[in-house]
Amino acid sequence: MISQPTIRITHEDYGSSGRYSASLPDVTDDAELTWHSGGPGIIVADHTYVPESMRGSGVAMALVKRLIQDARDRDLLIVPACSYVRAQFDRHPDWADRRADA
Repeated sequence: MISQPTIRITHEDYGSSGRYSASLPDVTDDAELTWHSGGPGIIVADHTYVPESMRGSGVAMALVKRLIQDARDRDLLIVPACSYVRAQFDRHPDWADRRADA
């Protein structure tokens, strides 16, 4: 059985924008998903980046799952402006309750 790497995700909230950062043990690079405010109760997921050293590890999906969970916890809607986030919303109809297309 292949073990999944431990993905550590942190969230930095700057008020009108923020970022989720993902790190892996023994990897110096970080992956990120950035967002900005889209108005009251709405955030715009605008960019996801995963460095080559982390590709294939599941970090991009882990970042989006954390974004979805936080949006549910805070009763926010998400505009998936980033192509990766939009593709994941399209693949996960159970996330439709958090989608706010502008």
